[in-house]
Amino acid sequence: QVQVVESGGGLVQVGDSLRLSCAASGLTSNRYVLAWFRQAPGKEREFVAAVMWRGGVTRYHDSVKGRFTISLDNAKNMVTLQMNSLKPEDTAVYYCAADQGMIVSSMTSAHNYDYWGQGTQVTVSS
Repeated sequence: QVQVVESGGGLVQVGDSLRLSCAASGLTSNRYVLAWFRQAPGKEREFVAAVMWRGGVTRYHDSVKGRFTISLDNAKNMVTLQMNSLKPEDTAVYYCAADQGMIVSSMTSAHNYDYWGQGTQVTVSS
């Protein structure tokens, strides 16, 4: 059974940094993918970043490129999202997602992930 648990989040000021962590247990494939999505009030859930265990392939939403970094700790099946230069528009509930395997072109689509965490709130105050 796969379980996904996020930690981190909170209230920060514009320009601050924050790090989210996600521990995924029960993954058995060597092609698993871990990702972050976010959902702001009144908006649909959107892709933020993802990393594939095999080859370390990463993908980022254009709005976070250069500011956010996703990192994978293979030994711990853990992924972190380092968020720098935060903006008010980054305010959302952030969800960690996991899947046993997919092709690279599928990494940005929420419906391709089978396992989800409960979400953690990130609020960027101006």
